[in-house]
Amino acid sequence: MKLERRHGWLLVGVAVWNFLTYAMFTRNLWSAHAEGEDRPTGYWVAHTVLIVVNVVIGVVLGRLGLKALQRR
Repeated sequence: MKLERRHGWLLVGVAVWNFLTYAMFTRNLWSAHAEGEDRPTGYWVAHTVLIVVNVVIGVVLGRLGLKALQRR
């Protein structure tokens, strides 16, 4: 499949959305932990893994999008 500029914009947009939503999610999770919210350790580990995986997905999509935008 050949990525065109319109695909590049979509991929960059999704990557930015990923970063923004997971930045807010990280902030909320951090606040809950700092306030001493009583949750099992698995809760904190699972959500941290979700954040890391989604940031990696955002990086991959962002790079693909930028490559598509740089092509002529």
